[in-house]
Amino acid sequence: MVLDKDTAKKVAELLLQINAIKLKPENPFTWASGWKSPIYCDNRIILSYPVIRNHIRQEMAKQVEALYGKPDVIAGVATGAIGIGMLVAEELGLPFVYVRPEAKSHGRQNQIEGYLEPNQNVVVIEDLISTGKSSLNAVTALREGGANIKGMVAIFTYGFDVAAANFKEANIELHTLSDYDHLVEQASETNYIIEEQLNTLMDWKKDPSQWK
Repeated sequence: MVLDKDTAKKVAELLLQINAIKLKPENPFTWASGWKSPIYCDNRIILSYPVIRNHIRQEMAKQVEALYGKPDVIAGVATGAIGIGMLVAEELGLPFVYVRPEAKSHGRQNQIEGYLEPNQNVVVIEDLISTGKSSLNAVTALREGGANIKGMVAIFTYGFDVAAANFKEANIELHTLSDYDHLVEQASETNYIIEEQLNTLMDWKKDPSQWK
């Protein structure tokens, strides 16, 4: 869920500006899942632009406080949200941990890196939500570590129905700075895309797993 339309459009504008989000309806990308897609999102590039990363950091910190007050800990999902999660924790003056996709096979075999006490209130930071499975895998690990998950705040979501269903099943509240609909709206209004490309982007959103 996007809290503020102006914020959503501004964040979409910034992501397009630095090519964190690439739109190529005429030459689709292939995701790791095998899905064909006219859009590719890599929010890690935000970290290379100080002004933009500071804006994202401040907006995410504001959302965390507005929604949850100050939790005990901020958790980032590896690897994409480690950087931005740490920045949000710094902005709020809070401890930070991050969660690996799976436990290490050596050393202490940690999945959660950092210090986390049982029953601490945790807000999870994510960079991108597609189906939500990897994000919710981190939530499961944190819960198994004794954390009380207040919710998740992400930079961007594609807004897939399957993600909404996955978050509902996991009983996790998700809020994002921006989403696919606001991105497409911003791209269209600023002539970043033409009408034919807009139609392609809207068609893909209807059934992304089957789109070719």
